[in-house]
Amino acid sequence: MAHILYIDDDEGIRRLVSRNLEREGFTVSLAASGAEGVTMTRAERFDLIAVDHYMPGQDGLSTLEALRSVAGCPPIVYVTGSEESRVAVAALKAGADDYVVKSVGSDFFDLLASTFGQVLERASLRRDRERAEEELRASNARLEALLTEVNHRVANNLQMIMSFVALQAKTLPDPEAREALKKTQQRIATVAQVNRRLYTSNDVEFVAMDDYLEGLAADLGASWSTGAARRDVRAKAEPLRLATDKAVALGMIANEWVSNACKYAYGAAEDGAVRIILRRSGDRTVELSVEDDGPGFSAGVPAQGTGLGTRLIEAIARTHRAEVHYEPCQGGGQGMRARILLPLKAGELKAPSPSVEYR
Repeated sequence: MAHILYIDDDEGIRRLVSRNLEREGFTVSLAASGAEGVTMTRAERFDLIAVDHYMPGQDGLSTLEALRSVAGCPPIVYVTGSEESRVAVAALKAGADDYVVKSVGSDFFDLLASTFGQVLERASLRRDRERAEEELRASNARLEALLTEVNHRVANNLQMIMSFVALQAKTLPDPEAREALKKTQQRIATVAQVNRRLYTSNDVEFVAMDDYLEGLAADLGASWSTGAARRDVRAKAEPLRLATDKAVALGMIANEWVSNACKYAYGAAEDGAVRIILRRSGDRTVELSVEDDGPGFSAGVPAQGTGLGTRLIEAIARTHRAEVHYEPCQGGGQGMRARILLPLKAGELKAPSPSVEYR
């Protein structure tokens, strides 16, 4: 049963309190002064302490302050006179868990036992909550460590697959086969980019699209540039955070469109620019577009690059109920724009903070 320390300078009250509380099943220790009670608290563990207000030398409030400074101090119930509500309020502000108004008669002892039971129950619930929170923190730490390890292994595996694909491509004599493997390698790299962003972020559910598309643009520009011609791939994206599956979908589409633009919009010895643009289009839609400065559509000339990449884009668009459009660039100049309008469900978009500016 709970072990109670009762601090009161009145010996008669101490004996009565001890007798009545022990009938209720409590174990009771007694202290005749605040100083003695503080000393006992430092030396022994109690489940609850009751402190009387009026005591010579060190009064109840001073004793309460001293008790609160003891490491592992248990809950404290303050005992005060019937006309001293201001004292009770001061005690509660100083850290007492509850208070009891001292009175003459058996009702006081019943109220004391009842209050002790309530305070002990609250303390037990608080300990249970703190224990559960600590277990949850430990569990989260284990899960975060596991997730970090999984992300690290996924990143390594994707890098290994890309290396295998690159090695395989070098052994093939057929240029078209080598080109197909190169595109496969780039598609894997697009997914790896998302994994890398998640691996280095505290949020594994959302991807910062401005950083992601800038990294993707840099990788694609380096991949498609040659000694004879440079491909200047740039990304301009509103700093939005999209759900991971949406980010992967847009990344895959951007990869296909940029690859087509780098390959078909410019000659093999001609420098060229490709632009990736991401912006919001209404509350629940984002628009991704890829632009180039090439010749655009020519009447009567069959479209190029309408193989696996086109089927992949169509499949992604169907899955996400998105609209895909191909059109000339605005402004009267050359060039082509491919764009997709991707609808979003509630919770799939996190807008930037007001301090972030559109770049």
